[in-house]
Amino acid sequence: MEKRDFIPVCTPTLGGNEIKYVTQAVQDGWISSSGTYVRQFEEAFAAYCGTKHGIAVCNGTVALHLALVALGIGKGDEVIIPSFTMISTAFAVCYTGAMPVFVDADKDTWNIDVAKIEEKITPRTKAIIPVHIFGNPCNMDAVAVIAKVHNLFVIEDAAEAHGAEYRGKKAGSFSDIAAFSFFANKNITTGEGGMCITNDDTYDHLCRYYKNVCFPPDGPRTYLHDDIGFNYRMSNLHAAIGLAQTEKADEYRAMRRRNAELYKKYLANCPGIIFQKDEENSLNVHWMNTIVIDPAAYGHTRDELTAQLKANGIDTRLLFRSMAQQKSLRAYGCDCNGAYPVTDWLSENGFYLPSASSLSEDDIAYICTTIKQFRS
Repeated sequence: MEKRDFIPVCTPTLGGNEIKYVTQAVQDGWISSSGTYVRQFEEAFAAYCGTKHGIAVCNGTVALHLALVALGIGKGDEVIIPSFTMISTAFAVCYTGAMPVFVDADKDTWNIDVAKIEEKITPRTKAIIPVHIFGNPCNMDAVAVIAKVHNLFVIEDAAEAHGAEYRGKKAGSFSDIAAFSFFANKNITTGEGGMCITNDDTYDHLCRYYKNVCFPPDGPRTYLHDDIGFNYRMSNLHAAIGLAQTEKADEYRAMRRRNAELYKKYLANCPGIIFQKDEENSLNVHWMNTIVIDPAAYGHTRDELTAQLKANGIDTRLLFRSMAQQKSLRAYGCDCNGAYPVTDWLSENGFYLPSASSLSEDDIAYICTTIKQFRS
């Protein structure tokens, strides 16, 4: 096959009303956090996820922080998170003064190993943050049982799981508050942006209160502030893009799932290639198509393969490093001394393949041929 110049790991797909809505916002002069598109986006995305409220913010990390603050998490508390996740999950906990506590990944689904959560619970534990890794929903039944027994809050980190489903319900609808990211590589994007969603009226009020420097959401601005708040607002321009993206959410979801099916088809008979397994009773939206290399079966290491792909114009990304290996978290005071073998295995041997919604089958076939030919 002819060598490609460059296939990026991900590019946004902007195939709807983005230009129309952004142009309208500019023409109307509403380019800050005031304007009709913010509320329209919040309502549309919350409805898509099957929840009552959506609170738009400026990125996914602050969505997690806002959720924690709204639930009253603070200094002296502990929050259980996966050891295998983007560090934003841990940092959001640190912003509150609470302590992140790590649980290893499941060897098949790569989500938090629910069988190991309870051993990390202490009298200081206040919440669990399951992360739907790469768009694969966690076992939310098991998380809900643990949370109920121990009286814990649940915050879904659904940054990678737009439109994912567990038992027929959308990711984000199983928790007290869920947090999404709309970064440029996400299935639904606003460039930069995020959102909290919830069914609870009080949490909705608190998120809106804290995200807007503690101005009363429904009252007059006296410029007297009772609490320390944050400027986490989303602009009307970003929300205009988000609304257009949400209108095509199912189409983009189908495109990502098609990519995953094609990768599995073309790499089906290539020894040493390991794919993430879907959680039972779930619909995985495959934010990123990720593989793990077994060097003994494949004949090369992960790093040798990614170098070969780069030489053939194929962009890749390494996977998250374990939270227990983060110097910043150790300095913060986290217990980083435990063993997290599945997380280490993923970090050392896995990587992202190109995953844009609009990726062509021809490009996927080229990528897979390059992988198979390098092995032989």
